[in-house]
Amino acid sequence: MTTAYPLEFSIGPLRITGFGVMMMLAFLAGGWLIDRECREEGFSSDYAGDIIFGAIVGGIIGAKLWFVVLHHSISALWDRGGLVWYGGFLGGAIGVVVNGWRRRVPMQWTAQLVAPALAAAYAVGRIGCFSVGDDYGIPTTLPWAVRFPQGMPATTAANLRAFNVSIPATVAPDTVFAVHPTQLYEIGMMLIVFALLWRWRTLARGTGWLFGAYLVLAGAERFLIEFLRAKDDRILPLDLTVAQAAAVAAVIAGVLVIRRLSPAPAVDPGEWLRHGAPHTAKASAGDS
Repeated sequence: MTTAYPLEFSIGPLRITGFGVMMMLAFLAGGWLIDRECREEGFSSDYAGDIIFGAIVGGIIGAKLWFVVLHHSISALWDRGGLVWYGGFLGGAIGVVVNGWRRRVPMQWTAQLVAPALAAAYAVGRIGCFSVGDDYGIPTTLPWAVRFPQGMPATTAANLRAFNVSIPATVAPDTVFAVHPTQLYEIGMMLIVFALLWRWRTLARGTGWLFGAYLVLAGAERFLIEFLRAKDDRILPLDLTVAQAAAVAAVIAGVLVIRRLSPAPAVDPGEWLRHGAPHTAKASAGDS
């Protein structure tokens, strides 16, 4: 067992946390992968920047709003924490779709390009969760269990009870427990998902099918990991969480996407995705 403390430091009046750093790196990693894929397809890399911009703005807004609705706390809008992945995913998806519509890029191509990047960015983001002691699991005595005495929140008996974890009444509220480092489990699982999607992206299948594969794999990963998470939203039958219901919906949607798009013919990417913004096309013409 080990003990982990939050990664945070200050530069003048600016307070920087491991979560913030890794969130930034997650977007950068996703953008780099999308840019690389665009270049391999012969597309304009301008679209990678558009996708990341839409994902950042929509993702943060969506993650915040989901947390507010889930916890009925409007004040969470101004907290540093309070970001829910499914809300961020939906908000980011809306932001990316709107940007794609503005650029007249077929949705199937947007979905195809972002699928591997989503898995990689999620894995990087979970490093940030671990660095601040957030989204951990239930108590365990396994050798790799981790204590978060200053986590968000700390893994104390009182906080675990608030997550509806069964803790004996004789245990003092400030007792710090070692828990499953579910953040690390998710990092490993989503890196495997990324590796699969990155390999599958070259398969001769219909444009956009890869996003369906992402939904199936990411949904299955989240459904399974929730059984080990310390959660206070096990309000569904069989003590399932709200996230598990969303995960099941993601898997079903992914299967439908695969069935519809996998056998379909390739989609024309459109003029903008081929050439990008007008200044890019002019610059390319001048260089030649």
